[in-house]
Amino acid sequence: MPAALSRVRSFSQARRSTFIPPAPMLTTALLVLLAATPSGTDTLRASLQERIAQVKGASVAVAYQHLGNPKDSLYLEADRSFHAASTMKVPVMIEFFRQVDAGKLSVGQELTLANQFASIVDGSPYTLDVEDDEDATLYERLGKPVPARELVERMITRSSNLATNTVIALVDAKRVTKSLRSLGARKMTVLRGVEDGKAYQKGLNNTATARDLATLMTAIEQGKAASPASTQAMRTILLAQELNLEIPAGLPPGTPVAHKTGQISGVLHDAAIVYPSGRPPYVLVVLTSGIPDEKVARSLIADLSRQVHAHATR
Repeated sequence: MPAALSRVRSFSQARRSTFIPPAPMLTTALLVLLAATPSGTDTLRASLQERIAQVKGASVAVAYQHLGNPKDSLYLEADRSFHAASTMKVPVMIEFFRQVDAGKLSVGQELTLANQFASIVDGSPYTLDVEDDEDATLYERLGKPVPARELVERMITRSSNLATNTVIALVDAKRVTKSLRSLGARKMTVLRGVEDGKAYQKGLNNTATARDLATLMTAIEQGKAASPASTQAMRTILLAQELNLEIPAGLPPGTPVAHKTGQISGVLHDAAIVYPSGRPPYVLVVLTSGIPDEKVARSLIADLSRQVHAHATR
């Protein structure tokens, strides 16, 4: 056999032994491989679910949205309704500033503090118990005028119930819920102020979902909840939060967090905008119920926050 022909046959055999599939076959194989490989969000979901499963009897909802990457989001039981506890103070704050933008209210106007409010059931009066309020010092100013802006700040940063009920009486709970709908929060509802016992007995409670709270926090961060000046004021107030044992506890020290907690018996929530160093912010909401020990609930929320932060900054 001529040497040239032998070389040709050897080359042909080598090509057959290392056959390279056409481009369409490569594309199909690659897609199958990618489909079989868990995405970062899938991994995060599994990790969160594993941690939640460690708390027997707990009902937990999570909403996560990376604001620098709209495709990076995760929702677990995010449309389940929970007792809102003090997270309802976020939409009350939003409504206050929206009315300021409309010229109906002024941040500097003064309101005379009175510890008496009307039940939504029959208009009968009820009072707040200072022992159940995170901000007992405000009761020392009953009968005195207090700037509306200060009341809104105390409502968020110290979760003052007295400030909350005073502001709700000013802005009207029905208007708060109307603003919720206009912002895309479909299920969250604010019916009343805090400690309306008659309403509670009839099941007339403020409710929240993780998705709706995430929608509100996103609207605040993106300047859509109200005017630019008002949304900046809201972020400033949320960043000054003094109750930081939930979502912030799972973050690197010094990480700025604009957030609002909520707590009643067996219920613990946190809704936050997290600002990782050198990276775009993300929104995280964790709602929990059915956990009698608040230390267990706090540890759970902090751990979920830690896992989400690791994912968002990977």
